[in-house]
Amino acid sequence: MVEALRLVAPGGGAVEVGPPVVLAPMAGITNAAYRQLCREQGAGLYVCEMITSRGVVERIPKTFDMLRFDPGETVRSVQLYGVDPDVMARATEILCAEFGVNHVDLNFGCPVPKVTRRGGGGVLPWKRDRLAAILRATVSAADGYGVPVTMKTRLGIDADHLTYLDAGRIAQDAGCAAIALHARTVQQAYSGVAAWETIATLVDAVDIPVLGNGDIWEASDALAMIEATGCAGVVVGRGCLGRPWLFRDLADAFAGRERRTLPTLGEVAAMVHRHAELLAGIHGEKHGLTDLRKHMAWYFKGFPVGGDLRRALAMVSSLAELDALLDQLDAEVEYPSGELGAPRGRQGTPRDKVIMPYGWLDSMELGDADIADAESDASGG
Repeated sequence: MVEALRLVAPGGGAVEVGPPVVLAPMAGITNAAYRQLCREQGAGLYVCEMITSRGVVERIPKTFDMLRFDPGETVRSVQLYGVDPDVMARATEILCAEFGVNHVDLNFGCPVPKVTRRGGGGVLPWKRDRLAAILRATVSAADGYGVPVTMKTRLGIDADHLTYLDAGRIAQDAGCAAIALHARTVQQAYSGVAAWETIATLVDAVDIPVLGNGDIWEASDALAMIEATGCAGVVVGRGCLGRPWLFRDLADAFAGRERRTLPTLGEVAAMVHRHAELLAGIHGEKHGLTDLRKHMAWYFKGFPVGGDLRRALAMVSSLAELDALLDQLDAEVEYPSGELGAPRGRQGTPRDKVIMPYGWLDSMELGDADIADAESDASGG
């Protein structure tokens, strides 16, 4: 049995995460509907898709629209991204005071070139002084509301410029409640195999809880990661795409229950319908069903669903149309075993090089340099 995780702020405020399984924030995916779906299946913590600190401080409507929570979200968790300590602190104040946020996670793992070329995302931890300043300011702002702050990072820029151990120590000194490590470098992006042994190295290096992230496709992977690394919990991203029931499997595995039943095609169809209802309830039927379209290929991956039906599902525009299409499926078809343990979502290849500002690697100190542009068009990591 894997114990629940307790995220504790310096002043004593805490959030209980049981089971210690976190739905990773994913842009365009982890809106309130998908979070509810995963929560119903057993996720212990379900993080809103990433928002930018300037979007919050400047009260941009699109940013505020992303801050929707359903009544069952007893723990409101938000991932915040930014590069300026003062702006991050102000954004955190707004999130805690006006939106009742209970947990703030900070993203320092984005590998997208348009972000890293400006000094943001996964390359920012190279500048130890700026990382420390951001963490201290955010933790201080959140602690006034009893809200714990965590951070997520990668191994480093590339194999020759690792930052995760320093980042862990900086996070601990700043008062972070935990650190999540995606065991890949920025250069790797989402390719290759996650280096789980580095998670174990970080566990040994810090006193705060470490959450492992990378290549968790099945519940057995999560148990193997915890056994191999000693991490306190796991963060699941791509592995749950089209498979929210993965959190049910994880909850069972962490509780020591042997039960595991793979869904039939009919049960997957029922999950799709539930997802559609939740989206329609939040965004209205037209926009909700439009949002659902991108999930269809993930839900039916590996199932014997004909091309015409797949195309129709990917263009669905109403609940009535969706139900008519789902009725055409053979509900008794068993889950495709070939999909078990297989990677999902984006993968790609390693980058030839990581794009960074000129001279970025010359010093580990940023000083007063202005990298505000690195917050523009950021996405998760």
